[in-house]
Amino acid sequence: MRFNDYRWIWLLTLILGFGLGLTYAWEISPVQYVDAEPHSLRDDFKDHFRSVVAAAYFSNQDLDRARARLSLIRDPDPSQALSAQAQRMLAGGESPELVNQIAVLASAFQGQEIGQPLPTVIENDGNSSIPTVISSTVVVKSTSPTTELEMTITPVPIFTPTPRPTRTPTPTLGAPYQLVGQDTFCETILADGLLQIFVTNSSRKPIPGAEIIITWDGGEEHFFTGLKPELGHGYADFLMTEAENYTVRMADGGTAATDVFAETCTDTAGNTYLGGQRISFQQP
Repeated sequence: MRFNDYRWIWLLTLILGFGLGLTYAWEISPVQYVDAEPHSLRDDFKDHFRSVVAAAYFSNQDLDRARARLSLIRDPDPSQALSAQAQRMLAGGESPELVNQIAVLASAFQGQEIGQPLPTVIENDGNSSIPTVISSTVVVKSTSPTTELEMTITPVPIFTPTPRPTRTPTPTLGAPYQLVGQDTFCETILADGLLQIFVTNSSRKPIPGAEIIITWDGGEEHFFTGLKPELGHGYADFLMTEAENYTVRMADGGTAATDVFAETCTDTAGNTYLGGQRISFQQP
């Protein structure tokens, strides 16, 4: 047998062995990951982890515990990661209540970094002045030498006869808002048709997590303040299209802004572009 024949036999043997190895590793006995660290989770599981932490914070307002839990997934910027997740959830049609929890936690992180008061969420049973705080617990179990995470949310109603000793600028849920400003602008440095919305309480403090509803002929969209904390906790925006007329209102009720549209503007070179509007809502 010639040398070239041996060479082909070795090549075919190598290819066959490589194929059998892949078949065994991928089909017969694939790798199974157990007791993985939270930071190594898939992106959708990380989103679920953040949602559970946000639900716990929404109930107990313990920011230190929320920070400790989120540190397990090692986000470089937890506030930015939460804001991005809230926007993805909105785009995916998730429940506004769940999105609101993420937005409130994102604003709480950003608020503490710049020294602003943190939001407090209080629910009332509607029949008395006694606040009802719903508590959720996330249990993290650790075993050596690996780490096992077990997350459980347990709602526990707690009734107290006395109010909290301090109050934050976050409004009581369901309070109406008043339209206090509606102005058009032409600024070439901003996106065409940009609608900017600012929401404040009676003390003119920005309100994060406030739900806004915008409607137009044949369409409707819900979004929240605080998803872009770098622009303000009470800030939200929306891109309008040409020749469309919008109505903007707060989900908690109050005065609506009507005749909201993108005005045609002209720059110094004579070129036309879409201007925008700024709308301000304030809690009385």
